[in-house]
Amino acid sequence: MPKIKSNSGAAKRFKRTAKGFKHKQSFRSHILTKKSTKRKRQLRGMKQIHDADRRLIERMLPYI
Repeated sequence: MPKIKSNSGAAKRFKRTAKGFKHKQSFRSHILTKKSTKRKRQLRGMKQIHDADRRLIERMLPYI
């Protein structure tokens, strides 16, 4: 059987962890002046992928 290609867009956005995948949070790239400091600080970190989305991402990233 041939190898399956990874989805290149998903490979840039998700990283594998021991429990699943992590991703950068949205709403942090532009128009930051109107957002409060607290809101921007809370959007800073990486978040875990929800269990409902995990199988979809595993299909897109078979070897990661």
